[in-house]
Amino acid sequence: MNRPTLVSSGIEVFPVKTPTLPPATHTNTYALGSREVLLVEPATPYEDEQRVWIEWVRGMPSRGQIPVAIFATHHHADHIGGLSTLAHECNLPVWTHELTAKLLAKKGESHIAKHLSDGDSIILRGATEEKWTVLHTPGHAWDHLCLWNAESRTVVVGDMVASVGTILVAPDDGDMRIYLEQLDRLAGIGATLALPAHGDPITEPADLFRRYIVHRMMREAKVMQALAEFRDGGVDAWELVKTAYADTSQALWPLAVLSLKSHLKKLVHDGRVVEVNGMYQCKH
Repeated sequence: MNRPTLVSSGIEVFPVKTPTLPPATHTNTYALGSREVLLVEPATPYEDEQRVWIEWVRGMPSRGQIPVAIFATHHHADHIGGLSTLAHECNLPVWTHELTAKLLAKKGESHIAKHLSDGDSIILRGATEEKWTVLHTPGHAWDHLCLWNAESRTVVVGDMVASVGTILVAPDDGDMRIYLEQLDRLAGIGATLALPAHGDPITEPADLFRRYIVHRMMREAKVMQALAEFRDGGVDAWELVKTAYADTSQALWPLAVLSLKSHLKKLVHDGRVVEVNGMYQCKH
């Protein structure tokens, strides 16, 4: 079982086991703040992992720290799997996006104390004040939030990027076009450290954000090339994935077809592809 480790001054990371997508096996939870502490991602649903996490938080006052709230970047199960238990056991409010709160309310979760929006500030008091600015970054999920500290040039990026595996953009839960716009936004803020939900801290985040954009555009080009092979009629996504994701293991095609549908949705929006009853073809 993993233990908390120091990332930088005033930031600890505690990877916890979650039912996330492979190759990732854990979701990073973070403690932000040298005195007042914001706990990011109530992620693990597993009782043994929760016990260690709760002990970690309960031990903070003896180390001169005061937990003030739990923050969830978005509603996916590997980010909020322990929300009810951790919030209750640690007696802490939960802060997140309004849409996250609505989605959780449908599942009977009623722990959300504050709704956060783009541009909101979270002030953590200590020897000096630490200001974290909320960034609403939809694309991977409509409710996705990041946190940006302009002074330390550190950004908590949730599932916008990862340093292990990749990021799924599903067509119903996200939007490829908006995801790429938000990656470009993150690339331009001047961050020198990014804290992802999966994998190690990222020390050159702008480069990674731009590589993600390049990779997605390369995949979009492959989708267009694959569509061009079906000039005499439309093709459905499952047939198209065989060509557009020929470089991907067939075992991953059920996930790949979700990304493919997101690319197709963007291409339809861009006016380059026509969709009729689930069949796609290039617009002539």
